[in-house]
Parts: sequence; structure tokens; C-alpha cells
Amino acid sequence: MSTDNANPVILPAEWHVRYNYPVGETGTRFFAGLREKKILATRCSTSGISYLPPRAYCERSFEACDGWVEASQEGVIECATIVSAAFENLPAPPYAIAYVRLDGVDTALVNFVRGLDLGDVKKAAKKLDPGARVKVVFDAQPRGSITDFHYELI
Repeated sequence: MSTDNANPVILPAEWHVRYNYPVGETGTRFFAGLREKKILATRCSTSGISYLPPRAYCERSFEACDGWVEASQEGVIECATIVSAAFENLPAPPYAIAYVRLDGVDTALVNFVRGLDLGDVKKAAKKLDPGARVKVVFDAQPRGSITDFHYELI
């Protein structure tokens, strides 16, 4: 049997997997906070690091995170992008996403950036530079989901 490396065989396939993911004690408290329009982070008293999204254990000390802090609803963009490709179960492109370090916590949380004119992608991308200030905007009636809020430039 000979193989032709110039013309590899490609088999089309799709996977659709539905599942229920138990978020545990830490995730449950985080999502409950979102229903109250609060963004909660865990804190490790050994290292002093606050984590958002919250973590049960500290990456630095390997100790259990033993406290909770409420993050500010303003922060700075750490990095961002404008998505131009379509993905199943996500908005039609273009749309912007950013990792934002909210004031009062040490790590960044990703979410959509809305209220930005994406008609000129290069111009819009310049507004998403690291260090740009954003605010959290919650839905009128949050359900306890990460999509209950988004970021907007200040």
C-alpha cells in the first residue's frame, strides 16, 4: 500500500456533546452572586492573591482559597480581540471580547465588550488596548450566568 503525502485523506466529522457540569461549591457561590449583580472572587490569605474567576485553591501557595471579595464593577483591559469568524452558539461576527482585571482582584475575567462600533475593525481595536478602562453592565434580570453581564468602555 502506498501513501500520497501530497494528498492526505481528510474525513469530515462533527461532535455534538451535551452534558451537565457540576460547578462545585466555589462555582455555585460565584453564579449566585451574579444573580445579585455581584462579581465575587476568591482570596488566598496565605499568598494574598484574589482570583477571578474564583478558584478553590491558590496557584501560588497550593492552599485552599479561604476568603471571598466582591470585585469592583470597573477595571482595565489586559488583552482583547475582535472576532471575525463565526462559531456555533456565539454571536454573529464581528464581536469583541476582552480579559479584564476588575479593580480589587488580581486576575482577569473574559467576557464580551459591547457598545463599541465595530464598523471599522482597526479603529475599534485601537480602543481595546491594554489599560483601557471598562465598566460592567448587568442585564436587567440576571439569571446566574456568565452572560448576565458584559463590559463597556468608559
